[in-house]
Amino acid sequence: MSSLLLEWIGGLYAASVWGLAAYGAALAVALAVAVWHRRPRPPAPAPDEAGWPTVLVQLPVFNERSVVERLIDAAAALDYPAGRLMIQVLDDSTDDTAARAWARVAALRARGVPITYQHRRGRDGFKAGALAAGLASAPEAEFVAVFDADFAPAPDFLRRLIPDFLADPRLGMVQARWEHLNAGQNAVTRAQALAFDGYFAVDQVARSRAGWPMNFNGSAGVWRRACIDDAGGWQGDTLAEDLDLSYRAQLQGWRLDYRPEVAAPAELPPSLLAVKRQQFRWAKGSFQVWRKLGARLLASRRPLHHKVLGWLHLSGYLSHPLALASLLLSLPVVLLEGHTPVRWDLLGWLSLAPPLVTIWGQIRLRRKAWRLRDYPILVIGMIGLALGNTRAFWEALTGQASEFQRTPKASAYTVPLDWTTWGELLLALYAAATGLLALERAPGLAPMLCLYALGFGGVAALSLWEAWSSQPQTEMEW
Repeated sequence: MSSLLLEWIGGLYAASVWGLAAYGAALAVALAVAVWHRRPRPPAPAPDEAGWPTVLVQLPVFNERSVVERLIDAAAALDYPAGRLMIQVLDDSTDDTAARAWARVAALRARGVPITYQHRRGRDGFKAGALAAGLASAPEAEFVAVFDADFAPAPDFLRRLIPDFLADPRLGMVQARWEHLNAGQNAVTRAQALAFDGYFAVDQVARSRAGWPMNFNGSAGVWRRACIDDAGGWQGDTLAEDLDLSYRAQLQGWRLDYRPEVAAPAELPPSLLAVKRQQFRWAKGSFQVWRKLGARLLASRRPLHHKVLGWLHLSGYLSHPLALASLLLSLPVVLLEGHTPVRWDLLGWLSLAPPLVTIWGQIRLRRKAWRLRDYPILVIGMIGLALGNTRAFWEALTGQASEFQRTPKASAYTVPLDWTTWGELLLALYAAATGLLALERAPGLAPMLCLYALGFGGVAALSLWEAWSSQPQTEMEW
């Protein structure tokens, strides 16, 4: 390999590393803002009983036999003035979930609960299509709350969030924090709980308090009906209908907010294969929204730093292709004996942002019940997801369509292996071999290569173990 080619590869490696540094810097800024705004804002005053607006609660489900009845019961238990609450079960299931849901709805209706059941035969628009169809059948609803099947909101959920809208006519959406029903179930759920705690304690706090572009997380939030309509309604042309509507609403001038003190318990997927499917959908959907709205964001009248932070937000999953590129380019960099235009001292400081975010999440949300012992599992898992999320990036970039695949809960459904697991094994071997070579020629790169080997190897091994140990069942996909 010629020295000129090696230099070019070294430059590409540096570009991928500096790209990762940009996302690390954005995370560090968000952490600083979240710490500065650590004191919660006082809640808006509640109206008298006659002043509460009409609220529609939408429950979109698809093949959720293990959790659908819990969801419906939690929605029916919401405390809200009589005559001003409507509940819709939007069920597109193709298995016995439909019978379970209908039976529970019928029993609740017999007790006077204002709940209806809608079952679509087609899958047009997936979740966005179900929400849009339900909304069209309830024109009187002023506000809309959405809960996915794995959630169980507390009875006071609506009474704590609706007053915010009455205090600000330009407030379009309020997101609540996700709590975890099964955080301690296994290593996979513990690592996810760490990640979500950091995200909700830092990123969502910083964006909402600083006025940066933020997003509805798809569940446990309330929308103003006028905001949904003004932004163009739910649209099913991306896999991230929540992110899509959020940015369209903000580009129309609506404000979104986040209330960390209001928590909605939810169930985390307990298997790595389910997490990989979920992450693929989120990554591809985010990239699709980036393609769809990125140019509009840059052309908007928002302040420059809002545009930059919004752009980094929409493209956040780009860190995975960049990480994969840095791994693949590491062998020629090792042959260069580590000589690249990279300021490793600066990158070392920026690399502290992710663990500090995790620590702050535990300080703010868990107090003494820290789960930091599981942080190495989270790091290994995030590295190992890079191949699948890079595939998501490529499919979004090239306009490849795919179905909205639901995230299985419990063991009622299984997720099949795909080719990425074997790719992860190959990447683990590549990282290990390059790391051994780096010990002699570029020892400064060896620790990161070791992490890559552990990440891809660990994710591949656990994926294979889950696939081979699970009982064969028919997989119902959304």
